[in-house]
Amino acid sequence: MTLIYLSAAWVAGILLGFSFDLHPALIAIGLLPLPLLFFRRHAKPLILISLCMLAFFGGAFYARSSLPEDSAGHLKFYNDSGTLTIQGIISDNPDVRDSNTRLRLSEISIDIGNGWQAVEGDALIFVHRYPEYSYGDRLQINGKLETPPQLEDFDYADYLSHEGIYATMLYPQIELLYTGQGYAPLQWIYSLRKGMAHTLSKILPQPQASLAQGIVLGVRGSIPADAQDAFSQTGTAHLLAISGLHLGIVAGLMLAIGMRLFGKRYYLYVWLALMAVWLYALLSGMHPPVIRGAIMASVFLSAELLGRQRSAFTALAFAAAIMVALNPQILFTASFQMSFLAMAGIIGIFPRLQGWGENILSSRLERHQSALRLASLVNDSFCVTLAAVIAIWPIVAYHFGIVSLVSLPATFLCLPVLPVIITVGGLTAGLGMIALPLAQVSGWLAWLFLSYLMLVVNTFAALPFSHFEVGSFSTPLVWAYYILLAGILWLAANYRRLPGQKAKTAAIAKPAINNSSGLLSQLPKKWLITPLVLVIILVSAAVAVKPDDRLHVSFLNVGQGDAILIQKGDYQILVDGGPKPQAVCLELGERLPFWDKTIELVILTHPHDDHLGGLVGVLDTYEVGQVLAPACEYDSPLYEEWLDLIDENNISYTEACAGQRMEFGEVVIDVLNPQYTLFSGTESDTDNNSIVLHLSLDDISFLLTGDLMWQGELELISRRLVEQSTVLKVGHHGSKTSTSDDFLAMVNPLLAVISADPADYGHPHPEVMARLEAALGAGNIYLTAEDGTIEFITDGKRLWLELTD
Repeated sequence: MTLIYLSAAWVAGILLGFSFDLHPALIAIGLLPLPLLFFRRHAKPLILISLCMLAFFGGAFYARSSLPEDSAGHLKFYNDSGTLTIQGIISDNPDVRDSNTRLRLSEISIDIGNGWQAVEGDALIFVHRYPEYSYGDRLQINGKLETPPQLEDFDYADYLSHEGIYATMLYPQIELLYTGQGYAPLQWIYSLRKGMAHTLSKILPQPQASLAQGIVLGVRGSIPADAQDAFSQTGTAHLLAISGLHLGIVAGLMLAIGMRLFGKRYYLYVWLALMAVWLYALLSGMHPPVIRGAIMASVFLSAELLGRQRSAFTALAFAAAIMVALNPQILFTASFQMSFLAMAGIIGIFPRLQGWGENILSSRLERHQSALRLASLVNDSFCVTLAAVIAIWPIVAYHFGIVSLVSLPATFLCLPVLPVIITVGGLTAGLGMIALPLAQVSGWLAWLFLSYLMLVVNTFAALPFSHFEVGSFSTPLVWAYYILLAGILWLAANYRRLPGQKAKTAAIAKPAINNSSGLLSQLPKKWLITPLVLVIILVSAAVAVKPDDRLHVSFLNVGQGDAILIQKGDYQILVDGGPKPQAVCLELGERLPFWDKTIELVILTHPHDDHLGGLVGVLDTYEVGQVLAPACEYDSPLYEEWLDLIDENNISYTEACAGQRMEFGEVVIDVLNPQYTLFSGTESDTDNNSIVLHLSLDDISFLLTGDLMWQGELELISRRLVEQSTVLKVGHHGSKTSTSDDFLAMVNPLLAVISADPADYGHPHPEVMARLEAALGAGNIYLTAEDGTIEFITDGKRLWLELTD
């Protein structure tokens, strides 16, 4: 208990030091009890009180000294002072998001005119996704250091400062000076992690791939916003964030499983849990929150290993005090608080819940050992879940402003598949780095469990009143909850229950247990049943999503940009990819069979970012057979990455030119543009040299115009290349520079589709909408921003329309 008191005093002092600037002389208060040592009878308590007071005030002064000084020696001093030139090293694995990459820059020096000034503190640099940077790169950057902004009710500056970051810089000019300047072991871990994440994206469709990357590797930047919202609303977001809570749950489950498998002989169950925790931490990149969680889990497991389970709380408190001493700011981070409280819940709450459940089960299932083992495993899972939820929900409400009413059942149903996802996902990622085909089978299994996880979360998120937002959750309420919880646990530990209470509880559960025990004891005992069931499920899913023989043309909802998926049987063509990889890969994941990671033909109409951005992600994650693109010179890092990927993956590349024809089955695709002699000197040569396609199956046809402008339209008319089409993909997102009256008259479509997001550029233009409405009628015009993905299905005679909002 002595260490608990000292650790608590130290942490409380640090908390006080961040709130008040105390005079250093106050530390002398800790010496006041010492003269009372002459009363030897109370010597030990007096010494403990004195040490606790010294720890308390020492922590307060230490916390105050750790705050950044407003001087030229700190990065914060240079914020909002105009354009600067700085140098630094990327000290963490780059955080790659859908539209940008975030780099943590450390060891920063600033050019102050007459030399370089080394400063304390880190900066967060927002850069474009390409070119790519790596951990350990030394950069010279020219841009504006800015104070992180206040985002509505979220203090972004305060949040980053707790992580040691005091400035941001948006899309500066960057020069790569050196590579490989980081720690070699971390560099190896980050490289391994990047390769494993890439393997998962190559094998699994979206969003399963991004969920696997988050759960197995801690890479969460590509998880779709809708999925993140669903996990937040159901109180299961901790399943995606590898933190102390995640590692605590894994440790608790591994302990329970280990004890069922090995008993307590040679403490094999402890070694199993330790190995699982640190392997998991290694795969996730060894980030500070993960390391803190792994240390806390290891402290608890070490106490069990040494046969001192009762000292687990002491070890946990001491570990927390050491971590706060190394970095006082982590006391205010959600990851640290959840790490500590999750382990505290497992230590203090889980054993009591588990014991109560075991007593009831053993009294009713004593004669059915197989049923008792299965029921005990379910009891352990439920109790670990409940203990974690009880321990951390106020912290979740405080930091994220959400209280989920379905957190317990959702977590309980998701938790059993979490170890499977981690194991099978890690196996898939590892095998895929050796030989991609070897990972396909385990990848299909991972897809199954990830799909189950999504089904549970989405089902609970869709329930009315599944959650409510609490806004700013009061700090006193958080303290009141934990004080009340501590009181209840103390009473439970010291209150001797009446003998009749146990019998009463058992009597309540008796009917349900009697009904289920017979069924449980009759379950098949052969190991073959589980893989057989999984095979049946996978085969059924494959049959359900097997493509039909009709032609499907889907105008994908990817925001401000074009992406068109053409499917006929097992043959797939993707025309453009929109601006972001995440959006187009998510759409492809929903429309292609889960086992199919191949696209026979990718067509880039022109290299503008809103058509090319997503295709770079497609080439990186799908097996592409052939690329068709216009011959052009275009200077951008994104286009260079596109060309590099084509070369690296040995993809067949064909330059498009009017007159080319492609046939697959009865489907015919004619290339109408670009012309043999490319446009030059127009308002936008790149747009006017877009690939224009005419797609037809018997009586039904589609005209896909890219971003062709009026000059290109006039050329097609003059060359008599425009054909009447059933469906027109309106050029240039409905811009007024396209879809001229003459062109519209020549195409004479029945339906029109516009791929655009009015929030970005105001497309479609009112003049274009007026022309279309006059020619087609308002009810025959579809906009992806309003109607979602627009899918046309035809057998060559009839045409069906499906909208996916």
